[in-house]
Amino acid sequence: MAVASEMADFTFMEQDAKMFVNAPFVIAENDADNSSAEYQAKETGNVCATGSEKEIFTEIRNLVSILPANNEDDMSYSECEDDLNNICIYIDIFAVYTLFLLSMISDDSFYMEMKKDYAPEMVTAFIRLNGATVGCVANRSEVYTDGEKTATYDAALTAAGCEKAAAFVNFCNAFEIPVLTLVNVDGYKNCKCNEKAAARLTYAFANADVPKVTVVVGKANGTAGLTMNSKSIGSDIVYAWKNAKIGVMEAAPAVKIMYADEITKADNAAALINEKAAQYNEMQASALAAAKRGYVDDIIEASETRQRVAAAFEMLFTKRED
Repeated sequence: MAVASEMADFTFMEQDAKMFVNAPFVIAENDADNSSAEYQAKETGNVCATGSEKEIFTEIRNLVSILPANNEDDMSYSECEDDLNNICIYIDIFAVYTLFLLSMISDDSFYMEMKKDYAPEMVTAFIRLNGATVGCVANRSEVYTDGEKTATYDAALTAAGCEKAAAFVNFCNAFEIPVLTLVNVDGYKNCKCNEKAAARLTYAFANADVPKVTVVVGKANGTAGLTMNSKSIGSDIVYAWKNAKIGVMEAAPAVKIMYADEITKADNAAALINEKAAQYNEMQASALAAAKRGYVDDIIEASETRQRVAAAFEMLFTKRED
């Protein structure tokens, strides 16, 4: 039955339940905690959510209510009563905290995160937009609870985060659910299996033929930025906030490579690096520079994100790919 649970699209686990293939007393190295709900949610990523029986049933009802009946007969649409032209004031300050960001974009602030305890630096969630269910993949750098910062993560792709996002995108693609990607990533975290995991996420985005919209809300540097549903791998529409940075790498290290001889000979190397970095950001790594090269379709005001994304998905509603 433990194996069967992994064959499901979504698995919920009661907080006092146990799940294992090899019981703790069978293998000497096994710890009893390895079968707990908390371990399965945080460490293995086998469980989408945990809680009391009542909480789990509520979560399941919410999930079933927003999902299509099947991959062909889509009953996941409802009448949108929320204003699609809502201006999201101060949304730009939440670029690092995706929960607030997505809730401001979503109809009536609806937000349902999947596997929130596993690889929390990568967010996979469902929102409602113009009455339709949309799957969201986003980078997360900070977490706040009651106004206090409680966790900080590197703006980097991890193996676990990529695997989590790839599985989510594949599910959305199978059930014709549009995908929204919010990008704020600076590179890759040093960990095992990054190459394989990043390749799977890149393929999942490139292979998906559902409507795909991407918004660069922070950084999109290097191949990590490319992997996050960029124009290069098939995103239908790519928007960028005005202050977004899109480039091969950060300005300072790029300048040190490009102007190595000048920096070595300079009387004030720090000042030269700062000067060249400012030029690099403007000419090579700005949202405007990316738009000129065709990597971005439009540069938008952060406060207009909801209406621009809603309009993009409405335009893409009849998208078909053979």
